[in-house]
Amino acid sequence: MEYWVLFGTFSVLLVVGAPVAFSLGISSLATVMYLGMPPLIVFQRMASGMNVFALMAIPFFIYAGELMLHGAIAERLVRLAAGLVGHRKGGLGLVNVMASVFFGGVSGSAVADASAVGSIMIPQMEKRGYDKDYSVNITVTAAIIALLIPPSHNMIIYSISAGGTISIADLFTAGILPGLLLAILLMLAAYYVARRKGYPAEPFPGAKRVIALFLSALPGLFLVLIIVGGVRSGIFTATESSMIAVVYALLITLLAYRSLTWPTFTKATVGAVKTTAMVLLVIGAASSFGWLLALMQVPQAMIVAMKSISDEPLVIFLLLNFILLFLGCFMDMAPLIIICTPIFLPVVKAFGMDPVQFGVILVLNLGIGLCTPPVGSVLFVGCAVGEIPIMKAVRTIWPFYGACFVTLLLVTYIPEISLFLPRLLSQ
Repeated sequence: MEYWVLFGTFSVLLVVGAPVAFSLGISSLATVMYLGMPPLIVFQRMASGMNVFALMAIPFFIYAGELMLHGAIAERLVRLAAGLVGHRKGGLGLVNVMASVFFGGVSGSAVADASAVGSIMIPQMEKRGYDKDYSVNITVTAAIIALLIPPSHNMIIYSISAGGTISIADLFTAGILPGLLLAILLMLAAYYVARRKGYPAEPFPGAKRVIALFLSALPGLFLVLIIVGGVRSGIFTATESSMIAVVYALLITLLAYRSLTWPTFTKATVGAVKTTAMVLLVIGAASSFGWLLALMQVPQAMIVAMKSISDEPLVIFLLLNFILLFLGCFMDMAPLIIICTPIFLPVVKAFGMDPVQFGVILVLNLGIGLCTPPVGSVLFVGCAVGEIPIMKAVRTIWPFYGACFVTLLLVTYIPEISLFLPRLLSQ
């Protein structure tokens, strides 16, 4: 009966439109009271869930991303991408994807990526004759890349949800090849649609101009090298690297680019505080929910249920992908990582999957969910920037969904795509 109380209360609250954090907290409180336990336990679990030192990396990475966003870093990255691939057929679609690769490696946030790159690229693409739905679709799906390549704070949440036993450095490096693979497949989809619709190509600016654009964008790109290289080499931890990222972002935007003014600094700071407060509240509420799942032995029950369906790992992994894709359509990423990790991680380990590989699969699945209705936050942002209805965008987004799904299947069934770099760099 306690299962019905926990999941029933949570589902009803989501349906009536309650915020995810409140839905998680209230359903946890109702279940604890039904079990005859003191309600104080829920608040203790929420506090302990947020009182984790490694979580300090999240607000600092968010802050660094906001500083980069408001410090005109995105504009330089977009110009560099345009110089590199803009001369191809449907070039601005390819530019959009490559700009997401560059900016995703700076921000680590799909929402920030869709907002920053979309606000620059969507108006430019419309001005050059591209359909709005094409511009929005490629912006939205390319934003998923930011979740895979470092610094992805969702990888940190996954590591903590797994009990802190999975190396954040391994997770950071594991997402690089899947992120680049997704970028390549999205560019192929963008090129295919562009050829079919006859979108134009941009003139090639010349090698000297491309070199100048690269040098202009290099200080921003160097941030990725600092984070990945420092964490991977053990020079500093993920938390320390996030603080260094903030200091570096301030120095670059203030001294090198001279693009950060007092109003934009204030806007970036307030934005980071708001985002951090929302994320940590969700993490705390999801921690109490996850504790109840462990108490009620849901992971063990899930393993038994999966083995009753099939003993074939390929079948189980495919089923897990379907489940995660479905859940991602209805909930945001952070709470789902905290809830799903203790449930599904024992399952995949029982069937022989590496926890690092599962982390990439989990983030990619839930990232695709951010681009799907009815509650895809990245889809909402992209449609808001492009000023088109969500259903108009979804009607033509399928080639880009296809690229995402192919990437997901390749990452699921070819472990080396995720594990090659962590193994190589750990030697």
